[in-house]
Amino acid sequence: MRHAPSAVPVMRIVADTNTALSGLLWPGPPRRLLDLARNRIITLYSSQILLAELAEVIVRDKFADRILAAGVSASELVQDYESLAEIVDPLPLSAPVSRDPDDDHVLACALAAGADLVVSRDFDLLDLHEYQGIPILASADALRHIEAAQK
Repeated sequence: MRHAPSAVPVMRIVADTNTALSGLLWPGPPRRLLDLARNRIITLYSSQILLAELAEVIVRDKFADRILAAGVSASELVQDYESLAEIVDPLPLSAPVSRDPDDDHVLACALAAGADLVVSRDFDLLDLHEYQGIPILASADALRHIEAAQK
């Protein structure tokens, strides 16, 4: 069942870099999350640190064929993602939380955004399950969570 875009987005979401990259380059649940942001059903949040990480990762050789097939440049994809997101300026966490220190940037962004949800494919984040009351879910689970919130 399709819902018309709501006037007020139902959720504030922070997607980690692997989710953003997947959504930009492949069909599937991460792409559907980006589509929800395009349709203003969710509000996507990011930070300059996360955007810089996306810009660094997306130019790796392993993504070159996918980007070529999309008919756009890596920088255009990053700009597209940046245009979808509200940019926040998070404070560093007071102490390390994740096994991977880079993932703490995602958590800091979620706090600064007042996020309802963090979406990730990274087990270092997913194994936390939540951070300060913010659930951390894989994209397919996040889509179900968003759908339930729309009802």
